[in-house]
Amino acid sequence: MSGAIGLDHFLILSLIVFALGMFCVLTRRNAIGILMGVELILNSANINYLAFAFYGGGRYDGQIFAIFVIMLAAAEAVIGLAVVLAIYQNFRTIDVGATESLRG
Repeated sequence: MSGAIGLDHFLILSLIVFALGMFCVLTRRNAIGILMGVELILNSANINYLAFAFYGGGRYDGQIFAIFVIMLAAAEAVIGLAVVLAIYQNFRTIDVGATESLRG
């Protein structure tokens, strides 16, 4: 069947999501945009974990890794947003370039 979805489709999707996340991280000056890019990169890793788990024999190790990545992404979001709020309280902006005065 030529219309079947295979491993290569998942890898291409993961590559696209990773590239969008990397573009977002590298081009955004807004801290929220950078955090969103990091989330996209972590989601691309989850796509790879689940695809390799499914096409690699159906074991649960990829799903377990994906759950750990989801927990890591939740912790990263909490800590990242706390840092963004602290920066906003001090500088009244969430522009990453405005934090240059934090260097000692």
